[in-house]
Amino acid sequence: MIKNIITIFIFGLFLLACENDPADIEAFMQKMKTDVETATGVEILYSDSAKLKVRIEGDTMLTYLDKQDPRQEFTDGVFVEFYDDFGNINSTLEALYALRREQKSEVIVRDSVVWQSDEQGKKLETEELIWDEKSERIYTNKFVVITSPDEIIYGHGFEADQNFQNVRIKAIDGRVKVNNLENEE
Repeated sequence: MIKNIITIFIFGLFLLACENDPADIEAFMQKMKTDVETATGVEILYSDSAKLKVRIEGDTMLTYLDKQDPRQEFTDGVFVEFYDDFGNINSTLEALYALRREQKSEVIVRDSVVWQSDEQGKKLETEELIWDEKSERIYTNKFVVITSPDEIIYGHGFEADQNFQNVRIKAIDGRVKVNNLENEE
């Protein structure tokens, strides 16, 4: 009996002697957080039949492991290169923010979005662009500026297939024809 009392007394002393700083505990808990993975200096390559199709670069990628809404988020911008069947870059996409929602099968890029086609000489600028992976459709309801070698088109809303073909601008604000400067000499 005395042995049990001494053991309880010594155990009680240990409990009273342990004191942790709440800031230390919070820092430790943040390190142990397992629902978000952080990667820096990210490069992702997508291929089909051993041919490179897409290359994605980003400074920071957060991967949320939430079973209800798994997603990847590029918080410090993203740069994407799209390749043709011969391994040549045929277009690029830049944005200051990107989010891919796995369950919805959609990618959203926001803030200073610029898509540029090297083959077609076209450029699309907007504040948000959404890619619906299931329907293979790209769209936005935001203001867009589309620049091509011979015109500039302003509009609200944009829709195209995932290859940026079959383009439809929902509400054209204006169209500016650009003169061919080479013929004016």
